[in-house]
Amino acid sequence: RGLLPPGGHVAVNLSPRQFHDPNLLTVIRDLLHTTGIQSQELEIEITESLLMENVESTITTLNELKDLGIILAIDDFGTGYSSLNYLKRLPIHILKVDRSFVMDIPYDNDDMEITAAVIAMAHKLGLKVVAEGVELAAQAEFLKENHCDYVQGYFYGKPMPVSALFENIKNLNPGQATH
Repeated sequence: RGLLPPGGHVAVNLSPRQFHDPNLLTVIRDLLHTTGIQSQELEIEITESLLMENVESTITTLNELKDLGIILAIDDFGTGYSSLNYLKRLPIHILKVDRSFVMDIPYDNDDMEITAAVIAMAHKLGLKVVAEGVELAAQAEFLKENHCDYVQGYFYGKPMPVSALFENIKNLNPGQATH
């Protein structure tokens, strides 16, 4: 609909069933063709626990998606059992810090230290970081001070109907197409 700003992208969560579908690449290629978006405008998010189900097969699929030019993200990072060894082998672009670490900022020093460490580690690995579940100005400020690349949560917007979403995007990007 012409609503993506330059450099913007759409994030889509994949379930384990979707991710392990042997037709996944065909479905994604068809989706890109049907919607007209470029591969670098699509972000695929998979959970940390999904990564650990069959690591070698997962890495193969992720490499195939990366070869298409798709942005890859690990969702809910910090809640699963992935090792740093696997993390360095995965062809990903983004780590999404689980909201369970963000929700007690600024009241829980341990969560603050863990979140700051994950941001620093991800940046050292050349990854971008998204913090999930930001609901307070103090959380947003802490994440900004720790150089978190992106934030999401109710502090910025609550779930809304598609029509309201389109209106909000249009107001952020005057002159963008709305149909």
